[in-house]
Amino acid sequence: MGGPRRDDDEGDAGTLYLCATPIGNLEDVTLRVLSTLKTVAVVAAEDTRRTRRLFSAYDIHTRMVSYREENRERVGASLVERLEGGEDVALVSDAGMPGISDPGQHLVALCVERGIRVEALPGASAALAALVVSGLPTGRFAFEGFLPRKAGARKRALEALAADERTIIFYESPARVEETLRDMADVLGERRIALARELTKRFEQVLRGTVGEVVARLEETPARGEIVIVVEGSGGAGPAMSMDEAVRRVGALREKGLSLKEAVTIVAERGSGISRSELYNTVLRT
Repeated sequence: MGGPRRDDDEGDAGTLYLCATPIGNLEDVTLRVLSTLKTVAVVAAEDTRRTRRLFSAYDIHTRMVSYREENRERVGASLVERLEGGEDVALVSDAGMPGISDPGQHLVALCVERGIRVEALPGASAALAALVVSGLPTGRFAFEGFLPRKAGARKRALEALAADERTIIFYESPARVEETLRDMADVLGERRIALARELTKRFEQVLRGTVGEVVARLEETPARGEIVIVVEGSGGAGPAMSMDEAVRRVGALREKGLSLKEAVTIVAERGSGISRSELYNTVLRT
């Protein structure tokens, strides 16, 4: 246990410590992380205002610098210079493990390239917390982070994941969550999902059900706070889409200008559970 260590065979360079910080409840921080944050030369924080709350709660007075996507090149070079000069540096993100869906990955790559020691101090993770409370399979899973903001790119990203049998984890903002869920329904079908918000905080909530069921609940009470969406893989999909629903979706696509063949192919391949030939023949009879 304890704070930073110096291995004689590591030379004179310092160590970059990747410190996991709480995703909500400030008590979810490890003793090792606290010790390290107090004893390194400097703490690089993605959001210094959020990190300052942690510092205040645990009487930490270490110097802090802002390290975020917008300044990662300049500040990253400065941090590497400090490390090469023998100082230890701690890196923290907004919340959770740094280096996941944040600029920390860039700094780690710089250190590895320069032969600087990098050490992870594990702790809270929003993705894993949401996964284990989702009720969905946890044996095999994939973390996709944030989907693209634009609808077209987002749907293409989902289409690339449609056949993945693993449970899939996404991050999303409250402003886009309903739009993202509707795209999931269109591309992935009515799979089971869990939407977790404000994990470990006072108003923590986990909504479980099919995509459509969760969307309906959000329409009644819009989601706020940080959101994680956990989606079951294609191999664990629930009941197949009804033929009536599949025919309706084909009609909707044809109204957008697609040919019958194109519309049938899209619906059949997006988790309907109905073969293209069966769907095609049914549409012709209606």
